[in-house]
Amino acid sequence: MTTYYRDPEVLITSSGVWMNGREFRLPELIQVWYTKGARSWGVIAWRGALGLAVLLPLLVGALAVLVALLLDMSLGTTVAMVVGGILVGLAVVPVADLMLERVDRSYDRGSRTLEIWGRVRGGDVLLMRTNNAQRFGRIYRALQRALEPAVRR
Repeated sequence: MTTYYRDPEVLITSSGVWMNGREFRLPELIQVWYTKGARSWGVIAWRGALGLAVLLPLLVGALAVLVALLLDMSLGTTVAMVVGGILVGLAVVPVADLMLERVDRSYDRGSRTLEIWGRVRGGDVLLMRTNNAQRFGRIYRALQRALEPAVRR
């Protein structure tokens, strides 16, 4: 028996599938497909807010340098504004890595609900529902690999 995927809630092997508290032998699954739910605009807005949090200090720093160079001020004031603008821009660097990592993780999780459905003799059954796009992809590919040899027989 080959194990294609295993976690505490899902087990996919060459002999069967255990998901959502139910067990199915591979020959019982006539057809398997997935559906995508509506986008979560809250997740998308959160990504945008993180992007703004990274870009805003950079823009403020660049604006300070631009204003310092365009306005006719004393040399000391101009140098102070340029250095201040550069420092504000550089202050975002340590935080930017953390923010961009959060954006990456939000893409791994996805912005919509994903479902795997299966057709058995008794009708259509929901095999799994998740918001985690990365986990969904692994499980769906494992399910396809498990069903592939059964189709060739």
